[in-house]
Amino acid sequence: MPMHRVASLADLRRDRGIQVEVGETKAVLVRHGEEVRAYQAECPHAGAPLADGAVCNGHLICPWHKAEFSVEDGHLCEPPALDGLIRYPTQVIEDQIHVDDQPMRPEPEVLPDDDRCFIVIGAGAAGTAAACALREKGFNGRLQLIDRETDPGYDRTALSKFVIAADMRPDETPPLRENDFYHNNRIERIQGEVMKLDVTNKRLTLADGRRFAYDAALITTGGEPRALPLIGADLPQVLTLRCRDDAKKILAVAKPGRHALIVGDSFIGLEAASALRKHGLNVTVIARHEVPFAEQLGERIGKAIRALHEKNGVLFRTHVDVTRFEGDGHKGKKRLQTAVLSNGERLAVDLALIGIGVSPATQFIDGLELEEDGSLSVDSGMLAGKSLWAAGDIATFPVNEKPQRIEHWRLAQQQARIAASNMLGGDQHYTDVPYFWTYHFEKRLDYLGHAEEWDDIVYLGEPESFEFLALICNQGVVAAVVGCEREREVALLAERMKQPLFKDEALMLIRQMSECA
Repeated sequence: MPMHRVASLADLRRDRGIQVEVGETKAVLVRHGEEVRAYQAECPHAGAPLADGAVCNGHLICPWHKAEFSVEDGHLCEPPALDGLIRYPTQVIEDQIHVDDQPMRPEPEVLPDDDRCFIVIGAGAAGTAAACALREKGFNGRLQLIDRETDPGYDRTALSKFVIAADMRPDETPPLRENDFYHNNRIERIQGEVMKLDVTNKRLTLADGRRFAYDAALITTGGEPRALPLIGADLPQVLTLRCRDDAKKILAVAKPGRHALIVGDSFIGLEAASALRKHGLNVTVIARHEVPFAEQLGERIGKAIRALHEKNGVLFRTHVDVTRFEGDGHKGKKRLQTAVLSNGERLAVDLALIGIGVSPATQFIDGLELEEDGSLSVDSGMLAGKSLWAAGDIATFPVNEKPQRIEHWRLAQQQARIAASNMLGGDQHYTDVPYFWTYHFEKRLDYLGHAEEWDDIVYLGEPESFEFLALICNQGVVAAVVGCEREREVALLAERMKQPLFKDEALMLIRQMSECA
């Protein structure tokens, strides 16, 4: 075997990997006890350099989106990655690490026949993750994936961050899986709109009349953007953003120099404000809050985000609402002209983007009682009913023993993988830490945890400079973390916070990581 000497043991730390050249291949080296492992250098999800992440509790954590992999063998532990890591043989000779440039090839597993049929309803982040996980975990039966869109699932998070900024074309949004993957793994992609799910009789009916019986089903239909029940809200330039077609409609109107009105100061609303401003539009935000995100991130970080937007030309209007939209033209050619506000003011606008949240897409479910918000109540194993599981935006599930519905991309995938295991007879439960990231004027903020209340925030660095780490604490325990330009520390805490983490211990871990950087 062509082995390459790439590093010495003294180069390796226990809390992170190092990147090395193995011939023409890049690899990341990590410690596994007293042994060394070598894996592909970049995360299979979006290409992040894994050496910039962290190692904690036997996991290698990606710095960008916090995918986690087993240090022992590279298998996938946490999404948003959908694959494990390619592994390369290693050998340590007199404290020198040698790596083979040919990857290890595991023996293909021979699976027993299985006559069951599983259906995954919804093919976005959660649905695709579930389908992948079912095959990964050995399900050899019939697997059907119901998709309302023609093309396979793609990374919707890029739409508000990059696509409507014109940094990426709608058709360039990264697919979650290429078409060949579905064929090679015998995943039947069925394009259609769901009309009814008969939970009692375990039968699914599509709008075109097709019917499917199942042995187990997982619902991952996500949410539908809430519309404004206002006069003029049906004008073609009053839009929401959920899919590629929505982004295309926005870009068709969003020409530099025009005026865009964002209704709502949600994360997607302000990400869209940032993107459209970058695209050269004048942007006004109708904000419900004087300080955006203060409830999630704290007042100081919220003020810093608003100041960043205002520095880049975004105008905020608070204490007013839109009461109606007005346009001109004949039927079929109407065009938005004016947004009328609750104080009587009239704003000339060319585009209105509504970002006031989503409602769970569950109206087709027959045989289960829904929560007040339209979501499905599930246990920590994502079980919703008879042979039925749910994951993602539609699921209300226990977090810290309280029912919560959290609309995070990675969380939806985590829930889907748990559901997939339990559909196969497993007994997995959600014990992880919610995570998401948001992007404003090229400043990326990571949010880890879920803090509904706190009594202390410890800042390492200055939020106003957008290079900081904030520990949001309640009774001395870290409930959430906000970070910007501190990806390695957030990666470490993403794993460490799976168990209660006291503030002083967190500060010690961060200090140790910084001292040895």
